[in-house]
Amino acid sequence: MDKRQTMLNDFDHLQDQASDILTQLAALKVQVTTLSEENAELTVENQHLRELLGEDNGSDEAKRLSKSLQNLERLYEAGFHVCREFYGQRREEHDSCAFCLELIYGERERASKAS
Repeated sequence: MDKRQTMLNDFDHLQDQASDILTQLAALKVQVTTLSEENAELTVENQHLRELLGEDNGSDEAKRLSKSLQNLERLYEAGFHVCREFYGQRREEHDSCAFCLELIYGERERASKAS
């Protein structure tokens, strides 16, 4: 009878622990959802602020680059290679890549030298 009581006590203890874990998981899910929503809002706000800064500064680079090159520039600034050799790979510590820079700014440089 003693072993049976010990087993029942162990099961009760295990059930309590499982219940506590479920409660913690539910709280964690709420926190993750809140942080994800906040992150999405901040991302949109950040993009709007970047657009405003680009307009206010009258950035010649942004005006000279086509939309596709501007997209590549954004990817490059986010830390990814856009060159053919390493496309999609993360740049280590945001190091410069001559291939990427040539791809993004090369045409503009050649056009300005020709003028």
